[in-house]
Amino acid sequence: MNKEINIDLLVIGGGHAGVEAAAAGSRMGVDTILVTHKKSSIGQMSCNPAIGGIGKSHLAKEVDALGGLMAKAADFSGIHFRVLNSTKGQAVRATRAQTDRDLYKKSIQDLLNKENNLEVLEGSVEDIVIKGGEVKGVELDSGTTIKAKRVILTTGTFLGGVMHTGEHQESGGRIGDPASNKLAKKLRALDLPVGRLKTGTPPRLDGETLNWDVFEEQPGDTPTPVFSYTQTAADHPRQIKCYITRTNKETHKIIESSLGRSPLFSGAIEGVGPRYCPSIEDKVTRFADKLSHQIFIEPEGLNTNLIYPNGISTSLPKDTQEDFVRTIKGFEEAKINQYGYAIEYDFFDPRGLKHSLETKKVSGLFFAGQINGTTGYEEAAAQGILAGINAALSLQGKKEWIPGRHEAYIGVLVDDLVSLGTKEPYRMFTSRAEYRLILREDNADIRLSPVGRKLGLVNDKLWGVYKEKTLSSEKETQRLKKIVLLPESKEAKAIEKSTGEKIHSAKTCYELLKRPNINYKDLPIDDRLKNNTAIDQIEAEIKYTGYIKRQKQEIERLQKSENTTIPNSIDFMKVVGLSNEVKQKLSEARPQTIARASRLPGVTPAAISLLLVHLKKTKKAS
Repeated sequence: MNKEINIDLLVIGGGHAGVEAAAAGSRMGVDTILVTHKKSSIGQMSCNPAIGGIGKSHLAKEVDALGGLMAKAADFSGIHFRVLNSTKGQAVRATRAQTDRDLYKKSIQDLLNKENNLEVLEGSVEDIVIKGGEVKGVELDSGTTIKAKRVILTTGTFLGGVMHTGEHQESGGRIGDPASNKLAKKLRALDLPVGRLKTGTPPRLDGETLNWDVFEEQPGDTPTPVFSYTQTAADHPRQIKCYITRTNKETHKIIESSLGRSPLFSGAIEGVGPRYCPSIEDKVTRFADKLSHQIFIEPEGLNTNLIYPNGISTSLPKDTQEDFVRTIKGFEEAKINQYGYAIEYDFFDPRGLKHSLETKKVSGLFFAGQINGTTGYEEAAAQGILAGINAALSLQGKKEWIPGRHEAYIGVLVDDLVSLGTKEPYRMFTSRAEYRLILREDNADIRLSPVGRKLGLVNDKLWGVYKEKTLSSEKETQRLKKIVLLPESKEAKAIEKSTGEKIHSAKTCYELLKRPNINYKDLPIDDRLKNNTAIDQIEAEIKYTGYIKRQKQEIERLQKSENTTIPNSIDFMKVVGLSNEVKQKLSEARPQTIARASRLPGVTPAAISLLLVHLKKTKKAS
């Protein structure tokens, strides 16, 4: 007997996007169901068990500031923490955690189980029910019908997923899990532009078969960094070292001689791969002048011998993988426990989405994660929480929440996707953000926790941390303005000795902290703050005062164009003076504001001027 279930919000997929979407919806008081192939796979890290990195850590911390799960799970499972770009400015610093794969998954599941309005069901979605341009629910392989007012699709690499190892092809979303082929077929029948992308993974090695004595050590940072604003280093499990080795001429020779058997070069794979995380085949051919490529040797957990050799993702045949791996220093006797493979899958052009991540053509249907052409756990989580928020808001009859490019990296990510689309797996970098001095790791909670509190996402614990940090930062900043150092004082001499900075006249600690070589720890003050994110925030706000002021002025100018809305009813083909190409681009994208229109490729300042004139004329006429 077929079963029927009624629910407000349905989330399909238990990956990084799906869990954040489901958790956000449930925390906002919406009755939510999460459907996944296997409950035991929720929170699975399909590739490298690591969170963060350049640009990505900003997304993870923003999700945390909104009450999300990722950063907390990273703290509960992180076994090796580092701050990347630590010698550079705060805007580009990034926390990264190598995590224990099993601990991360357990942490996500434990956190998800605490949500009050959430039910998790096992099953495979075979059809999406759409009537009159509105989503109505889904059909499961079991025959169960789930009627839902809102549906969020977070299918990862499962839509039409095909795995490649050499000439061998196999249907699947990842090793051990089936692809969603029936759902892929149904979605392709919708009037949504679909493409193929690919990603890959390296072979997993048995750590007991490696020669650890020849590797370069890569210790974690001391003191150990923390990801979540509500956690401390005491929440981390045991910390371990990672290591580095390199490929060599012999490695490259074997790879080059086998390129004809690689699906990437034989034409078996149609999808475009990530430019910034290329396979070892890509590296050897694209950078033929390089004699070696770095490999990061990263353990997959505390209670496993599995090693993730980060830097040699491959889809070469199994015998070739064995041959080239054993040419690498320290890998001479390596046993491969799981061969590397490439996977290609369906994605849908994100220009078919609103900034809320709701599809333009099907009301109530949201897409989040790799289905939108992105790659990476953090990008997926950021989209997931945004889709969950906006699905819940629409159910509550409230206005959508769309973070601007000046408010969050989440805003940059979504605006890039929706406005520009992507032809390759999109990943976040700090360079994508115009206002990165304002959008830093250290202040994600300052920027977003008040929003999360208003939305019902931020609990009392996170809100208390936010208030304490805000208060202590303000107090400390004011205190630094009052402490004066005289040039001949012993404190001034001590600073000169440790930093090389000469103090020629009386200076406040606030003024001294503006200097590049002087940090908070160098100041001769008592009762120092112990909150590292508060310290980072104070340093950044003081050191970059002038730059931040200029960026805020730029943002004010931007807001004027953001506030200039473009009516939904506009016929761009009737805008006098625009080229046919620009008219077509505007008609396809349907930007909601002048600012979004200006970010479309090929839409020039002159075209924007003509559009503004048209809007002014039509407003007068009405």
